[in-house]
Amino acid sequence: MISLPLVCMQNSYGLAKTQPGGSGCGANLPIHAEEKKLFMIGKIAKVTGSLILGGFVFLTYEVLSLKKLLQIDTQAIHQEKLKSYVYIRTTSLNPSEYQGITYHARKEIHKAVRKILETEAKIFRRPFNEQFSTFDGEDHECALWLLLKRSQSEDKEVRLQAVQDLANNSHWHDYQYGTVAQTCDQRTAIGLARSKDIDLRFFLPPPPLPKIKNDYPIEDELRLLLVSLPQTGLDPCVQYFTSLALRESSQTLAAQRGGLWCFGGNGLPYCETLSKIPSETVELFCLQALVQHSKVSSHCDKIEAKGGLQLLQRIYQLRKDSAKIQRNIIRIIGNMALDERLHSSIVRAGWVSVLAEVMKSPHVIQSSHASRALANLDRDTVKEKYPDGVYVLHPQYRSSQPIRADILFVHGLLGAAFKTWRQQDIDRRLDKKASEGEEDYSQCWPKTWLASDCPALRIISVEYDTHLSDWKAKCPVEAHRKSIAYRSNELLDKLRAAGIGDRPLVWVSHSMGGLLVKKMLVDASKNPEMDKIVNNTRGIIFYSVPHHGSQLAEYSINARYLLFPSVEVKELSKDSPALKELNDDFLSFAKDKTFSVLSFAETLPTHIGSMIKLHVVPLESAKLGIGDLIPVDVNHLNICKPKKKDAFLYQRTLKFIQDVLAQEIGD
Repeated sequence: MISLPLVCMQNSYGLAKTQPGGSGCGANLPIHAEEKKLFMIGKIAKVTGSLILGGFVFLTYEVLSLKKLLQIDTQAIHQEKLKSYVYIRTTSLNPSEYQGITYHARKEIHKAVRKILETEAKIFRRPFNEQFSTFDGEDHECALWLLLKRSQSEDKEVRLQAVQDLANNSHWHDYQYGTVAQTCDQRTAIGLARSKDIDLRFFLPPPPLPKIKNDYPIEDELRLLLVSLPQTGLDPCVQYFTSLALRESSQTLAAQRGGLWCFGGNGLPYCETLSKIPSETVELFCLQALVQHSKVSSHCDKIEAKGGLQLLQRIYQLRKDSAKIQRNIIRIIGNMALDERLHSSIVRAGWVSVLAEVMKSPHVIQSSHASRALANLDRDTVKEKYPDGVYVLHPQYRSSQPIRADILFVHGLLGAAFKTWRQQDIDRRLDKKASEGEEDYSQCWPKTWLASDCPALRIISVEYDTHLSDWKAKCPVEAHRKSIAYRSNELLDKLRAAGIGDRPLVWVSHSMGGLLVKKMLVDASKNPEMDKIVNNTRGIIFYSVPHHGSQLAEYSINARYLLFPSVEVKELSKDSPALKELNDDFLSFAKDKTFSVLSFAETLPTHIGSMIKLHVVPLESAKLGIGDLIPVDVNHLNICKPKKKDAFLYQRTLKFIQDVLAQEIGD
């Protein structure tokens, strides 16, 4: 019998087995009961370990999910310190947004792979692929946070592009807009507010204000704010408006104690009973005084320090039915925004969201006031500053369209920055076809028609107070300040701050506004600091400008005991030495200049009231002596108000502008 060697083998559990053919391994014995026991324990451990590991992964996932659901944005906490809102992300109740365990497992795997790649990049000192963001979210959420990060970049081009990309998004959920609202910085919020057709969900609402006692009316708070402002060394107009507001407030307080009361003089022209005290009108007086104070930089500091921004916010929210009150408030904000030190306070008080909403107003006056305030806040894309009375009609939003030239509109006697340049009013009785298309009526044709035809232009309109009679003068002090000479110097300073003169320029003026344009150009030619305005003037349009005087002035002076003609009117009298000197100076100034001149003259009389009919600026007075003169069959008020877009008045005006700026704006 042949004996085979025993070969020593080890099974997968570490137990010895023998096979024939080996040697030195001991006896060939069967597997014992103890070995079977160990075998079963190992098998149980394998299954149990898998269950424990899976349970641990599941618990970890649940904890992470719970943590994510209850995560608070730290920027929101910072905003709470600034008395704003904190938003906590909540779970959606929409079942379609739950995508099962496969979806969540994929997210966890993606997260693990991302960490491995990031660690590998650090070890081997290689750049980490930006595709794997440290943010754990969906692609569109990653894009949101990436845009927010870029919007705070030190690189201006990157920053502006990020704000534009944010503004162009319209498919996000409410919570995503809320995320942007509470995490974006001040510059981004202002940039979004100046973006066309912006979604208002990008902005936090104004912070809630503490409640006030019922027996402590708003006008009392306004009065206390006015009293706290400097009262000595004031500009006469500021002093006049402040004393007027305080006097009217005092009359209101007296009325509350009993008896009838009456506003008189330059105040309210009527009496009321105790049950009808017009607190809204008293507030308007106080706000007009604050408008004057807000023109003084040091007074703006005081208004902010005394909680004026919050008080104005409260009045704005309470008086949503009063466009005049809201307009005065936004005007104050626009004036305060001229000081960059106050921008943070204005943003914290919730004014950016308010201004963004008003920008959408269909009323050109409201939207233009908001546009001016936001332009003064936007230091990222606007280098100019727009003082009180200087309004940008186009572009009112941020735009990639480069500005090639400026058009400046200057109204005349009793005019305004917007109403002077409206489309001619429609008489429904005489023109049924026109009234049917009334929805296309332009409240301000430079803002609608001209901006559409010449988008590369910056269109600006200025406003200043003028009056026929001193009876209705808003600030009846220092008559010399109403003169053309004084207004010229005042407006020139404002226009230079607004960047007028930095680009080719066309002036468009009506009535007395044309005299003011001539005076400004003559004065600018004598001031080296204003050379740019003179050198960049390409053309001037005069709508019925009384170069040699007006019959209106003659009538007013003859009826001086009734009207008490104002300084402005007196300067318009025929054969006025001041007018003759101005015209001679302008013609002497213009003779060696290359700019073009176009004049329109009225041929129809104008109704002033129900009894008076005057040819305000006769043809001979509208003749400047240079340039073209075109008579038009309209009256003095309608000479600058085209009947429709294809009317001769507008088309001839447009052609002149396009011709003199052909090099800048092309076809």
